[in-house]
Amino acid sequence: MASAAAPPAPQEMRGADIVIESLVREGVDIIFGYPGGASMELHQALTRSKIRNILCRHEQGEIFAAEGYAKASGKVGVCMATSGSGATNLVTGLADAKMDSVPLVAITGQVPSSVIGRDAFQETPIVEITRQITKHNYLIDRIEDIPRVIKEAFHIASTGRPGPVLVDVPKDIQQSYWAAEFPETVSMRSYAPNQARASREDIESVAQAIKEAKRPVIYAGGGIISSEASEELRNLVKKTNIPVAQTLLGLGVFPETDPLSLQMLGMHGSVYANYAVNHADLLLAFGVRFDDRVTGKLEAFAKHGKIVHIDIDPSELNKNKVAHLPIASDIKYALQELNGIVEDNAYPEWVDEINVWRKKHPFSFQETEDDILPQHAIKLLYEMTKGDAIVATGVGQHQMWAAQYYPFDEPRRWLTSGGLGSMGFGLPSALGAQLAFPDKLVVDIDGDGSFAMNVQELATLYVEKLPVKTIILNNQHLGMVVQWEDRFYESNRGHTFIGDPDGTEAVYPDFVTVAEGFRVKAERVFHKKDLPAAYERMIAHDGPYLLDVIVPNQEHVLPMIPSGMTFDDIITE
Repeated sequence: MASAAAPPAPQEMRGADIVIESLVREGVDIIFGYPGGASMELHQALTRSKIRNILCRHEQGEIFAAEGYAKASGKVGVCMATSGSGATNLVTGLADAKMDSVPLVAITGQVPSSVIGRDAFQETPIVEITRQITKHNYLIDRIEDIPRVIKEAFHIASTGRPGPVLVDVPKDIQQSYWAAEFPETVSMRSYAPNQARASREDIESVAQAIKEAKRPVIYAGGGIISSEASEELRNLVKKTNIPVAQTLLGLGVFPETDPLSLQMLGMHGSVYANYAVNHADLLLAFGVRFDDRVTGKLEAFAKHGKIVHIDIDPSELNKNKVAHLPIASDIKYALQELNGIVEDNAYPEWVDEINVWRKKHPFSFQETEDDILPQHAIKLLYEMTKGDAIVATGVGQHQMWAAQYYPFDEPRRWLTSGGLGSMGFGLPSALGAQLAFPDKLVVDIDGDGSFAMNVQELATLYVEKLPVKTIILNNQHLGMVVQWEDRFYESNRGHTFIGDPDGTEAVYPDFVTVAEGFRVKAERVFHKKDLPAAYERMIAHDGPYLLDVIVPNQEHVLPMIPSGMTFDDIITE
């Protein structure tokens, strides 16, 4: 009997092709990349693959787009830049993804190994620069390590508490040849995130706390979205009828239109959400990190109740707020186990008490005859889209108003920069979300200050034929800083006016002309009566569209708990 033929020897591949083949094996079909001298080999390899490269017009735009793609889809976002300034332009996005737990892999080209550390042209030590703002990072010094490193990078980025991983690849490694071997599995002795599971004893303790409580509240955050545990949370609420307050990044994990939703809590959250947390005898903190914009003065936050804190990241437990029952666990697993043993319950008196506050202090604003208030613009958008849109924002007043007046009933419909508060996030993140969901209505609700920071991505929308709709709530000021000036600095303006310094133009800059320069359809609206028809034109348009909505600059985001203060200090008017 003839012996079986030996398998053919693997063919040698360039290092750059090995990187791209590794991405293909991780299921990557879209990457956001801007080429340069140290990453040209990688881009040449991309042209030989089936991966679609999206050429954003700035590296910050590309990494925010990768974040938007990841936040909307749940997949790992991938971006690529060259060395030096190309790599450093990713820094803000890496920090943003680290703060908001976004699964991201950033690949950077690096100068050849022989000149690393010699101040070569376009050299920066990006691994050292980003060490504190990534979940992990690598500098590849052997071509043989590429397949393992890329596989580990995706594993680290997407498991446990998600986050960004940077992989730095010197140009000589990209140009070298090797008969590549691609691992099927990851083996990392120092990293075992899937072992974070609540014990049966811990779950029984939580169930007992719920049984004994008279005024419980669920404090739900972005960790529930990361763990795809929204359905488990909803099932828990069906059984227990516990009211739910959500963080800025947790909006949509529980339907905001549900009677048990308290909407957002914290500095600009609802009065009734903050009231409920302040008076609760049990706070169930699920997938949250007790951020200062939620807690205010830490020692006064939820001081009347027992705190259960469940999070997959053990470093977050007892870091900001000491919990009576801290549990390191994947929240999906913990909720599944809890739903299996928790008893049916209801708290009608407690819910009625909260609803008194809901009726007394709803989100509200004074309607106007002619001026377009930003709250009205967002509320009208919600009504006209029936809440069926993916919404991205920049950072500032418009961001908070969008959180207040555009309720979300599903997760991954709300894309915003939370922990880092990165202006310029809105347009590129909407771009990324549109690529993840080509047939979905994607709207960037932006401010004139934030929008100007990555305005160049209008070019990407046009070239890639992405029908993102952008609404600029244009008040000619850095609105949130102005609000703080009004409240705490006697309205002294510290360089927060960004309109026409000479007062000769009605609106400056002219975003309509700017958009048309990028071949994006645009119009401006001054009057309230004209806004519904403008929205109709915007939504019906089959390509990207910019609507410059002129709003007054005197409006404040309310309610507001001043930084470091307590519920007792809340400002409502």
